[in-house]
Amino acid sequence: MAELLALEYLLRRDRLIVGVGLAVVVALAWAYLATGAGMDPDMADMAMDMPMPWSPFYAALVFVMWWVMMIAMMVPSAAPTILLFTAIRRKQVTSVNPSAEAWLFLGGYLLVWAGFSLFAILTQWGLERVGLLSMAMASTSPVLGGVILLAAGLYQFTPVKHACLRYCQSPVLFLSRYWQHGAGGALRMGLRHGGYCLGCCWFLMALLFVSGVMNLVWIAGIALYVACEKLLPHGRAFSRAAGVALSASGVFLLARAFVA
Repeated sequence: MAELLALEYLLRRDRLIVGVGLAVVVALAWAYLATGAGMDPDMADMAMDMPMPWSPFYAALVFVMWWVMMIAMMVPSAAPTILLFTAIRRKQVTSVNPSAEAWLFLGGYLLVWAGFSLFAILTQWGLERVGLLSMAMASTSPVLGGVILLAAGLYQFTPVKHACLRYCQSPVLFLSRYWQHGAGGALRMGLRHGGYCLGCCWFLMALLFVSGVMNLVWIAGIALYVACEKLLPHGRAFSRAAGVALSASGVFLLARAFVA
């Protein structure tokens, strides 16, 4: 009985440490975004024919902005998997420090989104070069906005989306299928889980190019949607409904652009 009580205490302590740590990480990420992510507040007022020079420092700043944005948006929906991982690790006698291994899991997860952030800034740079993105980091073309919305909506119905969403919605399914031992295993599991989340949500992040990459309302809205899609009991129906709404919005924008 004493051993069971001790184990329960350790389980609660580990989950508390990791849970509080995740909350702090997310809170700091949102605070960084709310204060402008290091960007010049007057940048959005610059003329669209004066593209921002992409110095190494500016490119690094934009990369950090995207990565912190991904942390703020994606870590909350990944928290159930990380907390369950922590609890299972504590029950294994071979695990020395479940909390440390949970951070390795998170590190692998965030490395995947760092890769996506690099792809995002390259896309942003390209769109700016051809004049399709304003200094407010929003689309200047209704056609581009409509194409992104339509593509994001249609992606919601693809087999890849549903396969990735299945593992994101079920921490038990993911951990039971891809469980690995040791610190290296924790990192690899985080990378794999990040890959599934990327496959599930990457097209949703492209919506930021429609409204403005630093539009906090859209960032919060997409983050809330991602959490609902992954955590609510009827996430797949929610995903299909969003697909219909996004596709309809894209068709509307395209129709209006071509009619005008």
